[in-house]
Amino acid sequence: MKVFVTGSTGFVGNHVLSALLEVGHQVRALVRPGSEYKLKRPDELEIVNGAVGETATLVQGIEGCDAVIHLVGIIRAFPARNITFERLHTEATASVIAAAKETSVSRLLHMSALGARQDGPTPYLRTKFAAEELVRESGLDYTIFRPSLIFGRGGEAIQMFSAMVAKRVVPIIGDGQYQFQPVSVTTVAQGFEKSLALEAAKEQTLDVGGPDNVTFDEIMDTVARVMGKTITKVHVPVFPLRLATSALQHAPGYPLTTDQITMLLEGSTCDEKPFYELTGLSPISLEQTLREAIW
Repeated sequence: MKVFVTGSTGFVGNHVLSALLEVGHQVRALVRPGSEYKLKRPDELEIVNGAVGETATLVQGIEGCDAVIHLVGIIRAFPARNITFERLHTEATASVIAAAKETSVSRLLHMSALGARQDGPTPYLRTKFAAEELVRESGLDYTIFRPSLIFGRGGEAIQMFSAMVAKRVVPIIGDGQYQFQPVSVTTVAQGFEKSLALEAAKEQTLDVGGPDNVTFDEIMDTVARVMGKTITKVHVPVFPLRLATSALQHAPGYPLTTDQITMLLEGSTCDEKPFYELTGLSPISLEQTLREAIW
């Protein structure tokens, strides 16, 4: 199968490309000029230079393919640089759908996020849901994936958490009892690949989580155990942190936004069983996922 992939240079994107290549798919990757160095296996790909908002480029890329995998997304907006949730989530998805229709490619696999909903508390979640609705109403043979936290080698979350643990004193926002179902990036990538040709996956919205429902405190404890470290967790009160973040979030280098705090405290859990039953994949435990990511 020949597959067109957006968001190919990202953490998840590179793993999806590898999952496709490993089983013999031909892959055409959309890459912003200058970002080619981020690709792990560039010599095995057909590269189309351009941006996801360029209709002519999308049409050129999708022409002759059997399916589209749309992975583009951001976790933080920078409006001054025209990097917004509306543009990169909703408008980009509309452009991909339009190009797929123009080239008569009917299969679309779309990356969303667990917790996406119309009344979500942040623009990230609301625009992810708006993009989902465009996909569901497109008339294409779609599958939507909604993952919880994705962990794996090279991922920003793992790099951040392991750096925190290495310092042995780990700040935790609030009480640390908000819950997640961290999922291996390998599972997510293979889920995309295995769903490509599955009739049962069409017109499905699949929540994707790992087998372990854990608190944030437990995630950090597991990271420390895998790294062989003893840590002291310091729980930071939410209200003063939110006030400080509101004032500082636009400052260069400040690591948080108030929206990210909101989504962290909300947590991210699901019924993961339908995803595994459909794809035939075996769940990977949090500890195994971390061992594969960190070592």
